[in-house]
Amino acid sequence: MLQQTQIKTALPYFERWMTALPDFAALAAAPESSVLKLWEGLGYYSRARNLRRLAQALTALPAPPATPDGWQELPGVGPYTAAAIASLSFGARVACVDGNVVRVLARLTADTTEFRNGSAAARHFGQQADALVPAGAPGEHNQAMMELGALVCRRQDPCCATCAVRPFCAAAQLRIQDDLPRFVRKRTSRKAVTRAWCEDGGSLLLKRADTGARRLAGLYELPTPSDLGLDDATVRTGRLLLQRKRGITNQQITELIHAIRLTPARRRRLDANTALRWIPWAGLADITLSGPHRRWVEEIRDDRQTGALRDQEPRGRRVKPPTEPLPARKTGPAVAAVKAPSSGRRDQSTSRSWSGRGSSGATGADSHRSQ
Repeated sequence: MLQQTQIKTALPYFERWMTALPDFAALAAAPESSVLKLWEGLGYYSRARNLRRLAQALTALPAPPATPDGWQELPGVGPYTAAAIASLSFGARVACVDGNVVRVLARLTADTTEFRNGSAAARHFGQQADALVPAGAPGEHNQAMMELGALVCRRQDPCCATCAVRPFCAAAQLRIQDDLPRFVRKRTSRKAVTRAWCEDGGSLLLKRADTGARRLAGLYELPTPSDLGLDDATVRTGRLLLQRKRGITNQQITELIHAIRLTPARRRRLDANTALRWIPWAGLADITLSGPHRRWVEEIRDDRQTGALRDQEPRGRRVKPPTEPLPARKTGPAVAAVKAPSSGRRDQSTSRSWSGRGSSGATGADSHRSQ
């Protein structure tokens, strides 16, 4: 869950997941649709499918593997995940090289190599990281290295003044720590995606991705013009209901959702398309919608309901202002924020991604395998 996702975002998902699927046996037996529903909103849904496949593979074994190589033979497990499980759970002497460890080692050695991506950086520092792992407590060492990168040797504004390894840090002595590690800048591409909003009575038209699709297999989304056999220009003649921007890797996407008119002929053509489904409003909670699409659907629906209420207000009448001040609004009890002990707890704002600030993420290789 923490690959490409911040800890504070993942925690409620993790708690819900563990309540529903407390062990590998429960996960292996769960229908894929239930697994995806628990994952809804986290994105990269192949991670959830791989977890289910992993659980099915593990429950078929007499015992789980104890080595990184053994774990990498299982579905969805890459070098970083395999090393983390083997060292933390089985005491294997192997380094976990994530974005935090790459940052620590790049600065300690003042390595100015420009890396293509996180996977290339992890491979570059892998041998060096392995050499540092002590035989006695490999799991504790790996956690300490990740914590050092996440909480002290941060991507921006590193805490060099209080860093315990500053005397050994070549980058700090050269005052180039803020520039390391170096990655090739990826060009950001921009595109616009038009989507159609089509209602009929108490139902909304959605497209369900094919179960064999690479990214969103079995998930529902608002349809694009091509899904409906229309062109963008035709759909964009309808009223613009919502415009939102989002980023996926190095893409900046503008989503434009337009209402389209449903004629009898168009309804017959849409009904003939087996990928399109009319979902009753009451059934939206039961299907797995792509996270952004669920937010957009709820936002548009709330806005339309609010607009309908405004339209129902009597016109030509003025609302008489109150003669007395309105009573003060009562507030609920304050919620106390409990700060976790600094020893052994990860910064809640830390993101396990290569691009996140102060990240403690899985390698790009693992992220690629999980997508």
